Parts: sequence; structure tokens; C-alpha cells
Amino acid sequence: MKKISILIALFLMGSALFLGGWTFGKVPKGVRVDGVEVGGLSYVAAERTLRDKISSSYPPFVVHTAEGDEFFETDFRDDLADLLRRAKRGEELCAKVERVWVSLEEDLKDLCARHSCAAEDAALSFSARGFSYAREREGRSCDYEKLLSDAVAAMREGKSEATLVTAPVRAEVTEKDLRARTRALATYTTYFDSGNSARAHNIALAASRLSGTILMPGEELSFNEIVGKRTRENGFEEANVISGGEFVPGVGGGVCQASTTLMNAALLAGLRVTESRPHSLTVGYVPPSRDAMVSDVSDLRIKDPYDVPVYLLGLAGGGKVQFTFYGLPDGKRYEIESKVLLVADPPEEKIVEGEEDKLLRAPRQGVASESYLLVYRDGVLLSRTLLRRDTYAVVQGIRQVKREEPCLS
Repeated sequence: MKKISILIALFLMGSALFLGGWTFGKVPKGVRVDGVEVGGLSYVAAERTLRDKISSSYPPFVVHTAEGDEFFETDFRDDLADLLRRAKRGEELCAKVERVWVSLEEDLKDLCARHSCAAEDAALSFSARGFSYAREREGRSCDYEKLLSDAVAAMREGKSEATLVTAPVRAEVTEKDLRARTRALATYTTYFDSGNSARAHNIALAASRLSGTILMPGEELSFNEIVGKRTRENGFEEANVISGGEFVPGVGGGVCQASTTLMNAALLAGLRVTESRPHSLTVGYVPPSRDAMVSDVSDLRIKDPYDVPVYLLGLAGGGKVQFTFYGLPDGKRYEIESKVLLVADPPEEKIVEGEEDKLLRAPRQGVASESYLLVYRDGVLLSRTLLRRDTYAVVQGIRQVKREEPCLS
């Protein structure tokens, strides 16, 4: 038993001496690696010397960008440990070295992300004050796959640089596009007596509420929904309205001139009028069959037939009310034709007595009329479509004469 223990102890001591010699021994004399004399150095010192030389030959990897160079530290793998321990006295050896960039893909993706940006489309905003535009911004894309391929190839060839390739990315919508889609399609203007302050106020209030309206493709505008009820609580004042075939005082008088002006602008812009009604009497600010009476039970409705939005601006003041529609012109020109079919003269004035001479009700002719929408392209008439056929009532005039006082004797 004692002999076995001694043999085991001797084996372990020999192993230790052998391993210690392998780890802490020296490179045989005259050994050169890649031209560097390392013979006689300890294996650890020889590896450190050779790796320092290798490291100096691998500067940081540089990627050239439009904004400047970016540097990345890399590492390498070698066979020095095995090479040195197998070296024999006086040998000239060459180490196998491979450059290693552990986080290559992650670093290059991050680099691409920092040097790329999405394009920004132009934008517009619209209100009752009109349009404002924000210019588009060009973006930039990075060719990550090419950069990765070039970097890998460069390292294989012992090179330390590559170039980031970028390309401009254009916005899909430019300011020029938006301006082309928001051109004036048509404007229509009618005139009124600005001295009639209540009526002028009602027209201006209706126009201000309509101004800034945007109609999306296929969407329908309701005059009554936008303008609201013609009540004092809703801001309207009392002025003459047509009721029962006569002009009588009523809250909201004048609003029908705003609706009429709007309808004519819409037709001239190529929009579709899906609901409109005439007054019972002719009006002085448009030809027959081109008026649009609105009330609690009668609306003016207009539809956008285009594939793009249309925009509405309105203003009233200085004795005129005006509406303009904006959008993308369809290359056609629209006109409205009013055709009077029949005129009926009023009967003689009715005379009544009163305290003074004055006209109580003006006579008005009766009219039968039609209106048509004419569509042209390049000066050629494409269509002539009946819009409405209307009849306006005859109005007998009423004149008051001063009552004669009886003569007392």
C-alpha cells in the first residue's frame, strides 16, 4: 500500500512538472513568427508581443458617411497559442489571424438608422381664413445590405473601411400637388342693399358659418345644418322674408340670398345640387330658376362628385355676398342658363284709403321659367341638362291713397 502511494505521488509531481513546463516554458531558440523574433521568450510574453503587433496592424474600422467618418473597434482571432507551443528551434512561422467584429450587424443597423429619415408629405390646413401650406421634406434611405456586404468583404481582404450608400426618398405629396388640388373652381357674387342693416347682418352671418367648410368626396352639404335655425337665439335679426306670396317681416330675412349665391357657385364649380326649391315670387338678385329658398322645411343640399375634397370660402360685406369653391379642376367649364317661358303681368293696382299716400305692395310679374346646366370642354358643348322648371306667382300691387276728410260748413 505504501509503494502504491509513493507511485501516485511521483506521477502527480511529474504531471505538474510537465504541465508547468508547457505553460510557463519558453519558445525554442531562433523561432520567428511573421518576422518577429520570439525565441527564448516565455509563451505568454511571445503571445503578448505578437498580438500587440497584430493589433497595431488593425486600426478601427471606418465607415465613410456624408456627415463624416464613423469608427468601430474590432477584435481578432489567431492560432498563436498552438503555433508557439508546436514551434521547433529556428522555425519561421506565419500566424493565422482573422479579424472579428462581433456586433457587426447590430452596429451597422444602428448606423443606417441614424443616417436615414422618412420623407414627410406636404400638408395643408384650411379654415374660414383660407389655406396655409407646409412644404414637403425629402427623406433619406440607407442601403444596409450593401454596407454589410462591403464591410465583410473589406475585413476578408484585410481592409479597414467601407462607405455608407444613401439615396434620397421623395415625399409622395408635394406642396405643388396640394396647390394643384386647391385651385379656385368657381366664384359667384350677388349684391344687396348694405343700408338695410338687419338683412345685411343675416347674409353675413350665414356666409361666415359656411366659410371654411370642407366637403369630402361623395359628402353632402346641408345649408340648414351648417347655418342653423333662423332665430334670434341663433344670432339672426328681423328683416323681410317671402311668406304666403308676400314680403313680410321675419327673423332671418336675407338668408335666402346667401343660399342662392352658394347654389350658383356650386353649379359653376361642377358640384351636384341634390336639393333646392324656388321662392314663390321672383327675386331681384338672380335670374328666374336660379334661386334657392331655404326654410325650416326646405333645404339646399350640395354634393361633392369629385375624387378629392372641395373647400368653400364665403364673405359678405360692402353690399355683396360671394362664395368660392376650391378643388381639383376636371377640365370642364360649367355655365347656367335661365330661360323665361312665360310672363304674366299683374292686374291693376288695388287702391285703398289711409292716412297718407304710399305703396303698400309693389306689383310683380308672374313668371314660368327653366334653368339648364351647360357643360363645355375645350369650347365644345358636351351637354345641356335641365336643372329646374319653376312657376313664380303674380303679385297685385296695393297702393294707399290719403283719405279725404269730409268738408264741414
